[in-house]
Amino acid sequence: MLRFLTGGESHGPALSAIIEGIPAGLTINFDEISHQLKRRQGGYGRGARQKIESDRAEFISGVRFGKTLGSPITMLIHNKDWENWLDRMSVEPPSQEPPPIVEARPGHADYAGMLKYDQEDLRNILERSSARNTATLVAAGAICRQLLLACRVRIVSHVVMLGGLEVERAKLSDYLAIYEAAERSPVRVADKDAEKRIMAAIDEAGARGDTLGGIFEVAALGCPPGLGSHIQWDRRLDSRLAAAMMGIQAIKGVEIGMGFEVGKRPGSAVHDEIFYDQSSGFQRRTNNAGGLEGGMTNGEPVVVRAAMKPLSTLKSPLKSVNMQTKEAVSAHFERSDVCALPAASVIGEAMVALVLTEMMLDKFGGDSMTELLRNLNGYWEAVQARGYVRPVWGE
Repeated sequence: MLRFLTGGESHGPALSAIIEGIPAGLTINFDEISHQLKRRQGGYGRGARQKIESDRAEFISGVRFGKTLGSPITMLIHNKDWENWLDRMSVEPPSQEPPPIVEARPGHADYAGMLKYDQEDLRNILERSSARNTATLVAAGAICRQLLLACRVRIVSHVVMLGGLEVERAKLSDYLAIYEAAERSPVRVADKDAEKRIMAAIDEAGARGDTLGGIFEVAALGCPPGLGSHIQWDRRLDSRLAAAMMGIQAIKGVEIGMGFEVGKRPGSAVHDEIFYDQSSGFQRRTNNAGGLEGGMTNGEPVVVRAAMKPLSTLKSPLKSVNMQTKEAVSAHFERSDVCALPAASVIGEAMVALVLTEMMLDKFGGDSMTELLRNLNGYWEAVQARGYVRPVWGE
């Protein structure tokens, strides 16, 4: 069973993550983890915080000589900016507390969090609710990505819409080509024409003190059929994926495959017909289901999209109320990105990696990588004997 827990505040000493259930014997590529953390910090429209931090995961348990031990893996990501916040984020009682922040930001956790936790200073809420904490998700997801790669499963992503500007879908046919193009794009799109329009829109929003959101897509390639289950609602893979995506800050909607479009079409234009060819085995000519049927993978790419709202902290603040005096005020502003959607797609990859790793371990078990891969390969042999051909993605 895979489980993980994160901790830390945005401007505290460090962020932390503990991940338990990774089998023994997985070789850890530390440079790849740093690479994933760097990808999270990139993207056109990011703010000054990304220039301060250069995230690196420090392993303090669960790994020896570059291989996992099967015990809990503990990581720390130190916040370089903490030294500038000692007066406001001291763990010990200060000689004089700074004045509280009381101007709740619409769309943020401030208002509900202050009421729920009986706080007079919204810093006690915003520090933990900050998307800075997604660095730990990416670090944990980076470990899972390496396990999935050992199982020949790849995870890719790209932006499909930003600020209402859609990417030309006709140009996007091969997931690996899409991913490689998105990696070269500052806004993670595989359409150069859309890239120019999107960057201009981000500049315009920044000039007026506004923010932009959009939609990104994550695809998992090479998943064996049968991950997940139709037996219980909470064991359905689409249920787990939706929950994981909604657990990312600012995500307000999730679609699997065709998503909400299925409600507009007849069944004949929705369901993916099944074909069989002696050399290619079972085939689908469409993937409207997004690789999931009955809560389980069906062997097609697993495709998940998530909608991210515009960020809640605006340079031109929205109207709010002083939570103490009840007087009308402008919402609190500290610093913010204009757009963090490209980074959100990287976080989405990490969450999909975490969920798929959980499902792989749930189905195939194994206290060591040797045992896990033996079980997985045995399953593939059984599936292929029934006519399914194992897909190959960029190998």
